[in-house]
Amino acid sequence: EWLAARWPSRGGELADRLNGLPKYVVSSTLEDPDWNNSAVLRGDVVNEVSKLKRELDGEIVVPASFQLVQTLMEHDLVDELRLKIFSVVLGAGKRLFGETNDKKPMRLVDAKTVEGHVAVLTYQPVRDVERASGGARLQDKPATALSRGIRERA
Repeated sequence: EWLAARWPSRGGELADRLNGLPKYVVSSTLEDPDWNNSAVLRGDVVNEVSKLKRELDGEIVVPASFQLVQTLMEHDLVDELRLKIFSVVLGAGKRLFGETNDKKPMRLVDAKTVEGHVAVLTYQPVRDVERASGGARLQDKPATALSRGIRERA
């Protein structure tokens, strides 16, 4: 609803692209979305997204829905995670991943800085934990990859 209230009235290349793309909304209350090319996914979100992944060609992007991303990660339905880290320290906030049933090791595949102060980190799930660890402890791998990725671009 937040995106739907802002993008339909905007113009330009990005707005035209977003307004023209198909959009799938996960909601237990929304019946008829106003934004064009929008459909509400009803029922079990894991089954519905699994079906979309099989049927659609291209990316499925989830903008800023922590609860949905957590659910999709829990069921191994996330192929790539793109995080934007802004250089602001807050005294409090919500955990990005909340509570999970088990560890979900991720591999840093790209790190770049945009607009001089925003780090854009791209992770992919590690499906074969032993191969990805390379003998190091899993909790050490993201920090090592992150420092190497930022240094290479500095």
